[in-house]
Amino acid sequence: MNTIQIQPVDETSISTIQVARCADGNGTLTPLFFSDHVLDIARAKAICAKCALTESCLTDAIGREEPWGVWGGELLSGGRIVANKRPGGRPPKRPRPPVIVDEFGVVDGSDVEPDEEPVPVG
Repeated sequence: MNTIQIQPVDETSISTIQVARCADGNGTLTPLFFSDHVLDIARAKAICAKCALTESCLTDAIGREEPWGVWGGELLSGGRIVANKRPGGRPPKRPRPPVIVDEFGVVDGSDVEPDEEPVPVG
C-alpha cells in the first residue's frame, strides 16, 4: 500500500515574486511589444500602464541598453525613450483625430472606465 506524507508549508516555499502582466510564460505577447505598428505599440503601453513592475522594467531595460521595444510603458528606440512612433508613409495633410487604445484594441471614449486613463496614439 502507498502512503502519502504531508509536509508543512513554510513561508520560503511560497513564491511572493511579482510577475509582469506581459509575462504569460509562452511569449504570446512578445510580438506586440516589439511591433512597428502604432496600434500594437499603444496596446503594449496600455498593458504596461496597469502593471506593478513598470518602473523596474523601464529602469532595467535602460540599464541593459535595450535597442527597441516597449519596456515599462515607454517606447525605446536605439536604447533611448521615444515619445511616439510616427506611422510609415507620408504625413496627412489634415491632422487626424486621436485614436484611443486600451490593452484590447481601439476603443471610443464611452468604453473607458472612469478611473482608467486610455493611451492616445499619435
